[in-house]
Amino acid sequence: MNARPLACLLLTSLLAGLGHAGTPDLGIREREQNFWPVIVRQSEPVARRVDEWSAAGPLIFRRPAATREGYTASGFRPFWVQLHNQDGEFRSGSFLYPLFNYTVDESTYKWNILQFIRRWGRRSGAEAPQSIFEQRNEFEVFPFWFSRESGDPEMNYRALFPIYGTVKNKLGFERLSWIGFPLYVENEKRGAITTSTPWPIVRVTRGAAHGWGIWPLFNYVERPGVSRQETYLWPLGYNVTRYPSPDDPAGTALRRDIGALPFYARSTGPGYISENYLWPFFGYTERTAPVRYSERRYFWPFLVQGRGEQRYVNRWAPFYTHSTSKGTDKRWYMWPMLRRAEWTEREVERERTQFLYFLDWDEVQQRAGPSTAAAARLTHLWPLFSRWDNGAGKMQWQFPSPLEVLFPGNERVRLTWSPLLTLARHDQQAVGEERTSFFWDAITYERSEKEQRSEFHLGPILSVARGPEEKRIAIGNGLLGFNRRNGRGWRLFWMDFPAKLGAPAPTLR
Repeated sequence: MNARPLACLLLTSLLAGLGHAGTPDLGIREREQNFWPVIVRQSEPVARRVDEWSAAGPLIFRRPAATREGYTASGFRPFWVQLHNQDGEFRSGSFLYPLFNYTVDESTYKWNILQFIRRWGRRSGAEAPQSIFEQRNEFEVFPFWFSRESGDPEMNYRALFPIYGTVKNKLGFERLSWIGFPLYVENEKRGAITTSTPWPIVRVTRGAAHGWGIWPLFNYVERPGVSRQETYLWPLGYNVTRYPSPDDPAGTALRRDIGALPFYARSTGPGYISENYLWPFFGYTERTAPVRYSERRYFWPFLVQGRGEQRYVNRWAPFYTHSTSKGTDKRWYMWPMLRRAEWTEREVERERTQFLYFLDWDEVQQRAGPSTAAAARLTHLWPLFSRWDNGAGKMQWQFPSPLEVLFPGNERVRLTWSPLLTLARHDQQAVGEERTSFFWDAITYERSEKEQRSEFHLGPILSVARGPEEKRIAIGNGLLGFNRRNGRGWRLFWMDFPAKLGAPAPTLR
């Protein structure tokens, strides 16, 4: 069969349909214009303010952001995806996420390349900062270059690792300096300054603490009134003492940790003792304050038995484990085959079941306490299927779904990569208000019980629209077809293109 006549028909319908998109027709206003794969456009009620469309399959798109009220997402997947707020202001963008990310707000901006090259500072023309900290500008090429400029000269720095430099309030230290790392390193933490020449072998500590060491043979550091630490043949031998703080009641016992690994280890404190023999295989823990807890360990981590006021452990790994802690109840069967967990978070009871962590993943959410509301449910059958149901009529599913369970809650993955891999998607905003699409909107079906209408589109080839008093079958988006109104017979038409989406209701001529 010669495909040239069909191609000419489709091209004619596309050009004519786009050219007549602003003129009202005599019949049903279709919510969708489907010129797949060139463009597919959906119109929503005016209150949403954003029409949704895609072009070149799933590559070019514009749609409301699902997780940010009033925001609009658009871009050219997977190369560039961006978000604008309700006022049309740019707020974030990603290039080949997670390769490059850029975000801004009213006064600051941040960008990074794989989180290793990072820059953040104030936007030009932004209002004056409220504090010196807000005035900072930083640039990093981790772990080689670090720089900061701010309104406080004492907080500024430039550092080139491993040659020379100093960074402040970073990497867990108040100050960290080096010259020809590891030949010379100096760090400051809570007033204690430790010099290593070279790091980590020879150490000397002064200031709020004092001590010295030759790693790994011996190390000693004492912070008067706070703690004293000694290590021997690190990490095999250690002796750590922590003194009571000023807020502790008078007579509070010391906290001691001693060990000669792997033979013996012991930790003691107020109302607490834990001992291990042939560490970490055999041991016990007894706690009387602030809450009671008793635990026995045999061939840890396989056999563990613990009982307490707020914690419970019954582990016979890998066959069965049951534990409760901080309100979370967890059970493992044939670890890591099957896991079940129950807990309450923000007045919502959650029950999650996992088979091999993510292959079959199911979570049910129910409002805590007496409630007649239906439960919400999220299910993943990796990598084939994902389904969301809020229990109140809103539901979605997609096929396949290889990324959702691996990156839960990651909006950028959901906007950038998931649509490229999804062949079928169903979206139900309420009972009877739904849309299903296949092959990136090449085939779509939409139904609205409230408006008593439905639409079916097979790209630009065929569309079927039904309304309360009308049915329309069109080939080539209105190039020719049949129309039936008010129960009367079918009427043949040609060059009858649908009205522009969101245009006023058509009137009879």
